[in-house]
Amino acid sequence: MGIIVIGGGIVGLASALHISSRLPRARITVLEKEVRVGQHQTGHNSGVLHCGLYYKPGSIKARMAVTGIRRMVEFCQENAIPHEICGKLVVAASDAQIPALNDLFERGTANGLQGLRRIGRDELREIEPHVAGVAGIHVPQEGIADYAAVCDAMVHKLNMAGVRVITGARVERVRRLGSNWLLETPSGSFEASFVVNCAGLHSDRVSAMVSGRRELRIVPFRGEYYKIKPERQYLVRNLIYPVPDPRFPFLGVHFTRLIHGGIEAGPNAVLAFAREGYRKTDISIRDLADTFTYRGFWSFLSRYSGVSWQELRRSFSKERFCRSLQELVPEIGLDDLETGGAGVRAQAIEPDGSLVQDFRFVENSGALHVLNAPSPAATASLAIGEEIANRVAATK
Repeated sequence: MGIIVIGGGIVGLASALHISSRLPRARITVLEKEVRVGQHQTGHNSGVLHCGLYYKPGSIKARMAVTGIRRMVEFCQENAIPHEICGKLVVAASDAQIPALNDLFERGTANGLQGLRRIGRDELREIEPHVAGVAGIHVPQEGIADYAAVCDAMVHKLNMAGVRVITGARVERVRRLGSNWLLETPSGSFEASFVVNCAGLHSDRVSAMVSGRRELRIVPFRGEYYKIKPERQYLVRNLIYPVPDPRFPFLGVHFTRLIHGGIEAGPNAVLAFAREGYRKTDISIRDLADTFTYRGFWSFLSRYSGVSWQELRRSFSKERFCRSLQELVPEIGLDDLETGGAGVRAQAIEPDGSLVQDFRFVENSGALHVLNAPSPAATASLAIGEEIANRVAATK
């Protein structure tokens, strides 16, 4: 049998890896439209290993984050990939945030996190001497990793297993050929009996090519970062996060130590004008039309108008961005910040405007679609890949 995985991000590669292990006789091909794997959501995140603190108990996200971080750390250890379990602080900046902090602690406990502790002001300062806050949660299991190196190691293992990873192969057309699929790309045509859609930012469009319909729509949100100047990086030791808004699937601006050095601050979350719009000036008429003609987007905007407006204002104001950071580390000043990178999150939105909070897998005849897999998908990629492999194997 032939299986094609569309998308060479970390989820697609992990899926191909598990499928090749579960179905060793299958002919497996990964099709990636870029010249290298892991160039979009995988290559533009900050490298955090998320252990399952935020996610609703019993959800797919919670289960796969808890399992996934253990497997990702093991994979990094086995393949000499840079990583570090440095721990994280979630900080309540005021007494008003204590109830939400307590709810977060209960979620983490229900999800089985190990070593989770509520801490007070003094212990916050012991762990992060420059942090401000009235209370916090110490999350010792979290850390950082080099996901680009993870992808390279996965490609090496796939090659050794006889799996083809073909880059420069954007899927432009999908059609039935008897009981098989025929996928047409600039790098040639590929035939398979089963398709796994891990196309990330374009997963809804690939789903439409394969199944003829889109059950939901991907709306791209750009997350913009600043970097802390080298001489001020002593202000942050590891990972410092605020208490997030539970209604919104974004974690708020925070501080992240990077695995190869440096400190990132961010991201905010604003509508991107292109699905691969890493700069404010990146505009795609097709992508904008896709967003603006979707009733789910306008329902979302109505529901989250206040939060969306605040995020947009912060995107165009370094001063506002800095004030948000100062709620966590008051000594941070405007002169300490220099422009950093950006990422684009593939956020699935339902027709009624609700944000898809959990991972979403949809199966139809001869295909499986991963329609929502934003953070913590990088951490959970090996667990997601195993889930996909099990589902593919069950169809045979």
